[in-house]
Order: sequence, then structure tokens, then C-alpha cells
Amino acid sequence: MVIKILGSGCPNCQKLEENAKKAVKELGLENVQIEHVYEIDEIIAYGVMATPAIVINEEVKAAGRIPEVEEIKSWLK
Repeated sequence: MVIKILGSGCPNCQKLEENAKKAVKELGLENVQIEHVYEIDEIIAYGVMATPAIVINEEVKAAGRIPEVEEIKSWLK
């Protein structure tokens, strides 16, 4: 499984990455790769116009907000 955090590296992007890592840890998932995408061209390629955004297995799950850990966990199950 690949989770991508899309954003410039701002505090909101960092918080989303923290929430994603926490969700993975709480679920005890292994073989999960978390990547941070900073390049605006790559972000736009996902159709995302507002960051931060989270992509799980190439599917945009949320954009322009910081999903809570529980919401991210529901996407990972």
C-alpha cells in the first residue's frame, strides 16, 4: 500500500502526514509506504487544487483539509 501526502510541506501537510503515520501504526499495518509529494505538477496531476491532500493507492481520499486519524483508519481497512 502506498500513501501519498500532497503539499508544499506546510504545517497542515506535516499534520496530515503525522495523522497518516499514526493511523498506520494503530492498525498495525506493515508494508505501507508513506511518501510526500512536493512538486506542484504532480499534485495537479491528481486533480488536487487545495492542499494538503491524501492519496491512498492512487485514489485521492481528501483534499484541502486534514482528516482525523479515525477517518484515515477507515480508508485503510
